[in-house]
Amino acid sequence: MKSVSMPWASITARFPNLTELSHMNANKLVVAGVRAASISSMAILVAAGCSTMPRAGKSEPRTGDEIVAAGQMFHTGTRVVLWMDSGGYDAYRVERRFAPFNKSDWADTTAEVKTMKSPNRYGMRAAGLTPEQIEKVRGGGWDLPLLQDVVDQFVIHFDVAGTSRTCFQVLQDDRDLSVHFMLDLDGTIYQTLDLKERAWHATTSNDRSIGIEIANIGAYAKPGTNDLLAWYHQDPNGQTTITIPPRFGDGGERIKNFVGHPAHPDLIRGTIQGEDLVQYDFTPQQYDALTKLTASLCKIFPKIKCRYPVDAQGHLIPKKLPAAELKNYEGVLGHYHIQTNKTDPGPAFDWDRVIGGANKILKAESAEFPPRGGEQLTTGQ
Repeated sequence: MKSVSMPWASITARFPNLTELSHMNANKLVVAGVRAASISSMAILVAAGCSTMPRAGKSEPRTGDEIVAAGQMFHTGTRVVLWMDSGGYDAYRVERRFAPFNKSDWADTTAEVKTMKSPNRYGMRAAGLTPEQIEKVRGGGWDLPLLQDVVDQFVIHFDVAGTSRTCFQVLQDDRDLSVHFMLDLDGTIYQTLDLKERAWHATTSNDRSIGIEIANIGAYAKPGTNDLLAWYHQDPNGQTTITIPPRFGDGGERIKNFVGHPAHPDLIRGTIQGEDLVQYDFTPQQYDALTKLTASLCKIFPKIKCRYPVDAQGHLIPKKLPAAELKNYEGVLGHYHIQTNKTDPGPAFDWDRVIGGANKILKAESAEFPPRGGEQLTTGQ
């Protein structure tokens, strides 16, 4: 590129902010952590028409850890497959994902699947919006500040399907349901919808919440339940292995030949909704991914406090919250905190591991990047 000389007066006339900067030692000026050249050289380059704008048609590859909220991408630090990625699960599609292609359209679906009532498995977060706001967002035109004002809960589910592939098949092909995220046995997170959408996963909390279905066969009243016997096997050394039944094929895990193990080898007992239940724990890979996702969501959505529901003594509340408490609750919670007929994520779910780990991430990032202006990071339980 050919250098161009311009009088300083002409430069400052075009770029008035440079007048103040000219009094600084230009050789020591740092902009966004990058050492700059001299002020006059910088101005000359700008005046010469140099541009940092990307070339038309240039590909911008992602790192593979991004989630999408109101059309914007945010890093999580863990593997994420979006609905628009190869191998992703797209809840925007009308047709059934796993039916034969020539029988997957809506006309064939209504004829073959009587439980399906609507071609859409999601809706608009309309509750609490003004008529003007509804007109703005009804076509998808959410901006992030408005979405941040609406979303204040992150709901944890187990899918009782065992794998994310089967979970999506149940939601998309068999039922009028959806969820923003699915977390597979190997720790892969699948995002099926932009977080601006109202997924159908938690009844009264749908308008205000983000939901995730974690691959886990669920909690049961008796240890000898057939589903537990089919999915979990303990070897002579006491290690419990998750064995996907043959009818599910390879399971669809992103990591090929992945062999999962519960974080604890034995069944975990606990009481949910007043019922004694047993459940095998989630995998360490799932806990790691969920912890990072939780920290990310609490950072993106300030109203989602990094905490779980506790009583006056600070103990986890293992049942539905009273209506008034649920209405005012902002934070992470289980499906059983919302509905009396639900027990997910079950007695094995380690709330302290997820929330404690997420808070550590937030505190570490807060120390490295101190809040500025009105920005606040959630660091309480």
